[in-house]
Amino acid sequence: MKVIMYMAITVNGFIAKQDDDTSWISREEWNSYSAAARKAGCLIIGRRTYHILTKQPEFSELKDVKLVVVSKEKVPELISPNHNVAFSPKEALNLLNDFKVVVVAGGGALNKSFAEQNLIDELYLDIEPFAFGNGIRLFSEGKFEKKLELLGVKNITKNELQLHYKVVK
Repeated sequence: MKVIMYMAITVNGFIAKQDDDTSWISREEWNSYSAAARKAGCLIIGRRTYHILTKQPEFSELKDVKLVVVSKEKVPELISPNHNVAFSPKEALNLLNDFKVVVVAGGGALNKSFAEQNLIDELYLDIEPFAFGNGIRLFSEGKFEKKLELLGVKNITKNELQLHYKVVK
């Protein structure tokens, strides 16, 4: 199983504003992210990300994607029988062991957990043309260090780049 982390970020490394606002993410980036999740057929996200994502009208595009919410706390009611809860990254991956590729899509605490447990194989970063002073970082503070090898760069739009990295293990 290949684990791919896929995130939209600002040029200074934030994935959301402090109040969880992600309205700065473009439709083109959403299309790229949504396509990656649909191609894999599965998605792992954190509790807060689930709460935010399920309120977005675009979320309906992921209705056929098997989704696992990782949370240390009880997750509010799941909105689909295709959604499951896991209490650790490894448990989430076990729930998706029939898939060849798994997409992990945040938030910062979940990303840190996957990094600390050495579970990320590749990383896609869609860089949005925004910067703000505080918010939620790509990775929460943690005890990990990763060397990355650049596999590719492409333009999503005139102002947005996608960086594709392999995690060197």
